[in-house]
Amino acid sequence: MSDTQKCHSFFMLSQDHLLQLFKETRADSEMICSFLETEDYVVQPIVDVSPPKWHLGHTTWFFEEFVLKEYSKDHKLFDQNTAYVFNSYYESVGDKVIRTNRGNLSRPTVAWIYEFRRYVTNKIIDLLTNEKLSNKALEVVEIGCHHEKQHQELLYTDIKYILGNNPLFPKYNNEFEENPVQDFERKWIDITEGIYEIGHKSDDFCYDNEKGVHKTYLCDFSISNKLVTNKEYIEFINAGGYEDVLLWHAEAWDWVNENKIDKPSYWHKIDGEWYQYTLQGLVKLDPEAPVTHISYYEAFAYAQWKGMRLPTEEEWETAQDKFEWGSRWEWTESAYSPYPNYHKPDGALGEYNGKFMVNQKVLRGASVATSRDHTRPTYRNFFHPQLRWQFTGFRLVK
Repeated sequence: MSDTQKCHSFFMLSQDHLLQLFKETRADSEMICSFLETEDYVVQPIVDVSPPKWHLGHTTWFFEEFVLKEYSKDHKLFDQNTAYVFNSYYESVGDKVIRTNRGNLSRPTVAWIYEFRRYVTNKIIDLLTNEKLSNKALEVVEIGCHHEKQHQELLYTDIKYILGNNPLFPKYNNEFEENPVQDFERKWIDITEGIYEIGHKSDDFCYDNEKGVHKTYLCDFSISNKLVTNKEYIEFINAGGYEDVLLWHAEAWDWVNENKIDKPSYWHKIDGEWYQYTLQGLVKLDPEAPVTHISYYEAFAYAQWKGMRLPTEEEWETAQDKFEWGSRWEWTESAYSPYPNYHKPDGALGEYNGKFMVNQKVLRGASVATSRDHTRPTYRNFFHPQLRWQFTGFRLVK
């Protein structure tokens, strides 16, 4: 398909498709927050966790900053301070509140942020309904929708951190099921050595870091069809895995000792039994569920203990159609770096992915918190190796 045909194909999806995607996306964010009390919207326990009200404001600012200011004639800002309060890391856009201070802002209020959302939502709906937008404008609207979907996952995980670090272990709701069991026998999937193609190939939406289809050479390997389970991880704990220096990277060993890490996040031992805080409250740990809230450091140490390793992202992508994935973001052994011929987009949107390609690890798949219509085999998530507030797990390679 030529570039002209690709543009035409995108345009044929057109504003009707994007209008529906936009409406659904905006409604989904507010549904996630509908189970919160007003006080829950403001809390920021650690730097990586943002207050829910900030997520609602930031995703709204994104549409106003990159769509309405650029493509809506005579757009009037809802407020002159929205960019300062809700910009995240876009240095080229202007000043912003320091990330650690997001939880210190009692104002703007939650009610004010919902008014801001309604204002921008209605403006975008009007734009998509009554104006014929360029392909470039449509692409930015689509990015904005998927950007908000990313923040929906962050809403779930940040809400869990906020409530899960409350000594009362309050329940978020009764519906969110975060521990689906892979109820099948473990098998090893053999992949033969050879040259394989990696990267996003279709015309469907993807991020710039997935582009640059290229070939890679893989040696023979076998990958598990199942994620590592809680029961298996308990065996690692009981075998003294957190005390064996030989299993850990040097900086990982420092992290374990400095932070007194001896179990996954949200695990609690009560009267000799393991419990786990979930969004349904504190429950007994299901031994058959995939382990989650694991750092790369821990995943690596477990793999060392088993005499195996983590897959590279190229191995994972090559084998993914042969196993079940989607309940946990899966740590890989790959550093987050650009694909061959990667081109960072011009302007502020070029800050979206490219500038983070250092000192982070790639995760593949999706999680129980990933939004609908936001998963694909080429998706490259990335986090620093010590982080574990996301629904992260892993599978092994031998």
